Amino acid sequence: MLRTCLATALASALAAPAALAAPSSAASSSIILVQAGRLLDRPGKAPRGPSTLVLRDGKVEAVLDGFVGADKYAGARIVDLRTRFVLPGLIDSHVHLTSDRAGQEGQLAGVTDSPAAFAYEAQMNALKTLRAGFTTVRNLGDGNEGVTLALRDAIAKGWVQGPRILDAGAPISTTSGHMDGRLGYADWVQHGVSQDNLCDGPESCRKAVRRQIGRGVDVIKIATTGGVNSVVGAGVGRQIFDDEVKALVDTAHLYGKKVAVHAHGGEGIKAALAAGADSIEHGTLLDEAGVKLYLKSGAYYVPTLSTVNGYKERIANNPDAYPPAVRAKIDWRIGVTGKALRVAHQRGVKIAFGTDAGVSKHGRNADEFELLVEFGMTPAQAIQAATVNAADLLGVSATAGSLEPGKHADLIAVGGDPLADVKALKKVSFVMKGGQVIKDEG
Repeated sequence: MLRTCLATALASALAAPAALAAPSSAASSSIILVQAGRLLDRPGKAPRGPSTLVLRDGKVEAVLDGFVGADKYAGARIVDLRTRFVLPGLIDSHVHLTSDRAGQEGQLAGVTDSPAAFAYEAQMNALKTLRAGFTTVRNLGDGNEGVTLALRDAIAKGWVQGPRILDAGAPISTTSGHMDGRLGYADWVQHGVSQDNLCDGPESCRKAVRRQIGRGVDVIKIATTGGVNSVVGAGVGRQIFDDEVKALVDTAHLYGKKVAVHAHGGEGIKAALAAGADSIEHGTLLDEAGVKLYLKSGAYYVPTLSTVNGYKERIANNPDAYPPAVRAKIDWRIGVTGKALRVAHQRGVKIAFGTDAGVSKHGRNADEFELLVEFGMTPAQAIQAATVNAADLLGVSATAGSLEPGKHADLIAVGGDPLADVKALKKVSFVMKGGQVIKDEG
């Protein structure tokens, strides 16, 4: 019955915005000439001056110097961005699209809102994210009956607008670990909460990964430590044994899936890196041994600094927004924010952009840039983290992260120079995804 209701609700939620349908094949096959005042086609390299991107069938065909017009490409459509700075569509490596309600409000929603309501909310948040300039995201956790897996597929089919999504399905942790959805609820409520994402012991952990693989996920998300938002006073230290971490990572890699690891405490960071994890999310308490493991393994660090913005805003609106056990961890997290990034960046650890949007507000993902720069990165390095680095982490470098021939025609434009002031990325005036104009405030 639940599956039938869910399928009906999701079909209704995802099919509703008819005005957002994909362009016709005739329109997408035409040539588009994007004239850019300045162009950062390959982040990490110097920007170009006046340039023209030649787009065909939703992909970049050529990058030319100067403003090339329709006289050289018969019938081409001109997109005039000659007064703006153009760069690739941005990538957020860590989002949670189903909601950005948190604390007591989010906990209540988890037992009062239907999967259909979360489907509508996820699509709304996806569109906010896309219009903010993020054309690709990695969704690291959905406990709502596969809502974001369905949204990923609906976007790919052109049913609704949103960023390209790589989805982790349900995140995996040990019983009473950070992703145990029963935490904080009364016993009678806990009986109705799924435990399919929990594992204890190597065999159980292998099965938990295989369960997500069977759902069609793109990446596996696990937790090796407690979390700030866990409704339990167990802190943010390690909550898993070595053999369990190894079973999780090895099984995911067996199926060709990368592993993103939620980890705050230093021992949980090191356990994940030693097991071969592909990225550490948050990574708050980094020590010298952890730095050495990062450098040895080549794993990425995803700092998610802008979570603190969400915490501060909710507490300002309601000092009791979070239960006491969570509030204590929030105060700690605010106080240590940026310290691990400063160390990791100075030592040459690879950094990929990720916000944990959902904890912070969707559509404001670019707030992360300001914090990355505050804690040691240059604007150019921060942009590289959200383009070529994030594309490498997600395994999509062949199609995203830069504007080179053969890649998706995913691009954004801003009025200022983000290499001089990265806050310019908080005011994206133009967004194109796959050759389709999503937003133009020109």
